[in-house]
Amino acid sequence: MSAAFFRLVEKPEKSVEMNVGDSCVESLWVKLKGVKNEGDIMLGVYYRPPSQVEEVDEAFFKQLTKLSKAQDLVVMGDFNYPDICWETNTARHRLSNKFLDCIGDNFLFQKVEKATRGEAVLDLVLTNREELVENLKVEDSIGDSDHEIIEFMILRKGRRETSTIEVMDFRKADFDKLRELVGKVPWEARLKGKTTEESWKYFKGTLLRAQKQTIPLCRKDRKYGKRPAWLNKEILHDLKIKKESYKKWKLGQLTKDEYRQATRECRGKIRKAKAQNEIKLATGIKGNKKTFYKYIKSKRKTKDRVGPLLSEEGEAVTGNLEMAEMLNDFFVSVFTEKSGGVPNVVNTSRERVSLEDRIHKEQVKNHLGKLDVSKSPGPDEMHPRILKELIEEVSEPLAMIFEKSWQTGEIPEDWKRANIVPIYKKGNKNNPGNYRPVSLTSVPGKIMEQ
Repeated sequence: MSAAFFRLVEKPEKSVEMNVGDSCVESLWVKLKGVKNEGDIMLGVYYRPPSQVEEVDEAFFKQLTKLSKAQDLVVMGDFNYPDICWETNTARHRLSNKFLDCIGDNFLFQKVEKATRGEAVLDLVLTNREELVENLKVEDSIGDSDHEIIEFMILRKGRRETSTIEVMDFRKADFDKLRELVGKVPWEARLKGKTTEESWKYFKGTLLRAQKQTIPLCRKDRKYGKRPAWLNKEILHDLKIKKESYKKWKLGQLTKDEYRQATRECRGKIRKAKAQNEIKLATGIKGNKKTFYKYIKSKRKTKDRVGPLLSEEGEAVTGNLEMAEMLNDFFVSVFTEKSGGVPNVVNTSRERVSLEDRIHKEQVKNHLGKLDVSKSPGPDEMHPRILKELIEEVSEPLAMIFEKSWQTGEIPEDWKRANIVPIYKKGNKNNPGNYRPVSLTSVPGKIMEQ
């Protein structure tokens, strides 16, 4: 008996059978309807007889192409391509190579790594979102079947809603105008006679107003469906040539070897482009950590999300405000202040610091020049990218504010505040104790500490 067995570890709330095309293809398609903020998932089951003709293969490829572009997709079944090596994505036979081309053209991921019948991987699980399929296991067969059981979970995703979070669009920023607006302020006259708090508020208000005039806002794009970085114009051109070569071969305008050569060249360039992109990210990590870690994050099987959290009574908490309060209570409960008074420090290697020492503009410029522009601002909304871009214009007023703070011991309230971000450590994500707090504090405040 030859049959594939799959076990889906999730019962959908609602499913609808879909008619997606050619009846000659042995496939069944069901749409798993999402609830609340969950997206729909197209789930397919497919059987390809070993003797299936090429025309039916082509009909199935059209189904895959259509569905993989429209929505989240998971398709499983007995594909009967025993000659494919999934470690290298290569095959000996022409029809198998055409199937590999279809997977590559539609950016599908094949998740089964172990043999499912004898030494061959015949039963496959394909998806267009790598993180949709997790905990895939190949287990012993049932009864007289010579195929192993494949068990996996489908992790639902939220619907592709437009984000309501607005961020500064630095690509459209008019930094020259911003420098002009901030640079023409007579800071010494404006800050004269003001306290540290008053001086800081005046500086902050002036900069934020100028920033609002010169840097537009845009909604934070979650970049669903964005093409990968390695997929450049050259690769798109090669994919087009490969498709045209296939059409010409079908019409008898190219030989089989010429078509296969075009396919191999395209596949080779794709592998090379992926490798070059990863090397570029790795070598440029010092200057662009954000892009590197974004790429690493995209390759993880699960996304970083907080909650739902379990209360002490064992109840699930899902609301953002309620989860924030629960995490805040936990962080406060484990925070312990250092006991004892301030120790006496004997300075033996450096000159003693005197209140008469002044904070100069050049010192502030030196610290501003070292800012990491990929970091996030604190509660005062002072973005390191803007402070670094306006290094000449803001170093003077900041030096004045730092000097007042140093001489009076007064610290602006903004510098005492922090945005707390919970970061998952390990263990059960439902347990508040498995998160650690990361504080996003004022950038000027951190410079003053130095």
